[in-house]
Amino acid sequence: MLERLHGAKEVLRNRIVLVVDDDARNIFALTSLLENHEMEVISTTNGRQAIELIERTPALSLVLMDIMMPDMDGYETMHEIRKNPAFRTLPILALTAKAMKGDREKCLNAGASDYIAKPVNTDQLLSLMRLWLFR
Repeated sequence: MLERLHGAKEVLRNRIVLVVDDDARNIFALTSLLENHEMEVISTTNGRQAIELIERTPALSLVLMDIMMPDMDGYETMHEIRKNPAFRTLPILALTAKAMKGDREKCLNAGASDYIAKPVNTDQLLSLMRLWLFR
C-alpha cells in the first residue's frame, strides 16, 4: 500500500502544469496545492496567452482550464489547442463552476480530456491528474 502511495506521488513530482483561470484566487489556490505536490506551475488569466504558453513549453504535462473566462472562453481555447496535432494528446482538465447537465459532454466535445466541477475537490482533482499523467 505504501509503495502504491509513493508511486502516486511520483507521477506528479516535477511535472509542469498550466493553470488557466481569470480569477487570481483560483490560480493561487491551485498553485499552492500543486506546488505542495512538487509540481511546477505556470499560469495565465486568458485563453490566448494559454495557447502561447503551451506552444512555448515543450515539457508541459497537463493543463487545468477554466471554462468561464471573458474574451476567449475555455471551450474556444481548448478547441484552438486541439487544432495543433502536437497537442492532440496533451491532457486538459476542464474546471467549471457551471456544472449543469450536458456540460461534461460540451467540455469533452471542445477538447477537454476530462472535467471537474468547482468548487474543486482537491483529492478528486489530484486523482484525476494522476490518472491522466500515468497514461
